[in-house]
Amino acid sequence: MDSADVSPDAVIGDGTSVWHLAQVRERAVIGRRCIIGRGAYVGTGVQMGDDCKVQNYALVYEPARLADGVFIGPAVVLTNDTYPRAINADGSQKSAADWEPVGVTIERGASIGARATCVAPVTIGAWATVAAGAVVVKDVPAYALVAGVPARRIGWVGPAGVPLTRAEGEHWVCPRTGARFIEIDGTLTEETA
Repeated sequence: MDSADVSPDAVIGDGTSVWHLAQVRERAVIGRRCIIGRGAYVGTGVQMGDDCKVQNYALVYEPARLADGVFIGPAVVLTNDTYPRAINADGSQKSAADWEPVGVTIERGASIGARATCVAPVTIGAWATVAAGAVVVKDVPAYALVAGVPARRIGWVGPAGVPLTRAEGEHWVCPRTGARFIEIDGTLTEETA
């Protein structure tokens, strides 16, 4: 789009769309077939895999790392400063040299719901879902469904994105695909045949 601000130093994969008023900063690497929505911001050096969606007005601050197939909902914020301040203790204005950016890592297929905030440094596990409006302040395990402020696990989800139902004991099943999972010590893994 003509109204998007894409740095000539960014790498944009084949088939990727960058919509109106979006900004993609220098050294960002965006994979193939991604969609960067209206007004979204992708920071300097952000790494994004293939088939990701960053919805309207989401803020993906550096040094975020998104694996393939990650969904970032509208107005999501991925932070990068653990202790944000505009000035130093002596009253001088902070500069880039006065802080070390930390990032959010989101693994394959995970989804972050609208207006959620992920406070770096955190890792969102593969296929996990962060509910709309949640505030994530600690790592989220693979397949976890988290909600609230601060976010806590309220269930499990599979790759189809729907909540899993408890089968027997520590076993869970996807009502859409029939895939089976086992929970051991707060970790979920897909069972293999």
